[in-house]
Amino acid sequence: MSQYLYLILNLGSLSIPLLYSIFEKKLHFIQYFKIAILSITLVAIPFLIWDGIFTVNGVWGFNSDYYVGLKIFKMPIEEWLFFFCIPYACLFTHEVLRYLFPKFKLSKSVTILLSFLLIVLAVLLLVFNFGKWYTSVNFSCFLMVLLYGVRYHLETLQEYYLSFLVILIPFLIVNGVLTGSMINEPVVWYNNAENLDFRIFTIPFEDIFYAFTMLFSIQLIFNHLKRKQLERK
Repeated sequence: MSQYLYLILNLGSLSIPLLYSIFEKKLHFIQYFKIAILSITLVAIPFLIWDGIFTVNGVWGFNSDYYVGLKIFKMPIEEWLFFFCIPYACLFTHEVLRYLFPKFKLSKSVTILLSFLLIVLAVLLLVFNFGKWYTSVNFSCFLMVLLYGVRYHLETLQEYYLSFLVILIPFLIVNGVLTGSMINEPVVWYNNAENLDFRIFTIPFEDIFYAFTMLFSIQLIFNHLKRKQLERK
């Protein structure tokens, strides 16, 4: 059964959001299914390329005991599914929070201050750890996305910071299992020479920023496509 663990984590994360998308009638998220998949795919492409390069170069890798064995470009099929199942669940979560709690957001001043502090932290970590591949690429991408968000999508950031805190709860559970929590060995292993070697439980610190970069990028594309779809109605 252990060989199905990564697959179960992916499908388990997707199942409830997908079922609610189909059967929930008020938000009726299924009406946005096509643009959700398009948004996720557009971001998944560069992230999968990044993933593949790091896999080939040993920045991280996968424990064959925990996946079914099918690989595409040296990455298990479950890793490919990860970039679709997890983002769909997170995108759905944010849209539900926006629908149920429209005032669930930070003020502009707090958003700017928090963004400034995150930018300073990312710059410091990048400067003092430059050359470590995961740290360097991760925080460079995070800085680009966050600076773009502050400049052009501050209102989205106001909403997304709080949603991301909610999203972090299942993220820490799923990613915790993937990195070795509650199991004998990690599903995904990391070369600590290429990261900060600082972990939250078993999760590399960089993973939090990696997740934000990926999920917030998807959200920005989805928001744009959603506006276009609503304008056509």
